[in-house]
Amino acid sequence: MEDVGVAWQVRAIRGATTVSENTIEAMTEAVTELLDELEDRNQLNPEQIISATFSATRDLDAIFPAAIARQRSHWNNVPLLDVQQMYVKDSLERCIRFLIHINQPQDHTEIHHPYLRGAKKLRPDWSLSSVTLSSK
Repeated sequence: MEDVGVAWQVRAIRGATTVSENTIEAMTEAVTELLDELEDRNQLNPEQIISATFSATRDLDAIFPAAIARQRSHWNNVPLLDVQQMYVKDSLERCIRFLIHINQPQDHTEIHHPYLRGAKKLRPDWSLSSVTLSSK
């Protein structure tokens, strides 16, 4: 995976989406859309992924989000973990979040953090643009 002479760094990508209802079909649709956006906007090869942690709000229990990710091409060797999102009164319902760590060439400075559907309001600053590392 690594090219000779290319410096690599570990980066983290956040993202979230909401689900219309607590069903396998609705959760699969939302997680697939979220991960498609992650891969497409970041030009991410799943072999670059170190690990992924998914959280789901307590009102989502039809399927594990990681089980959906595991079905994707080239995600079979990615270490995946599901956790329940901490409950906070009046917080966003039916929400799935992720934190994904990747290896990325050091000269690649832009990261797109996908916030889709109702989750756009969690990070409006990240739902429409990329984040660029400042050079030191």
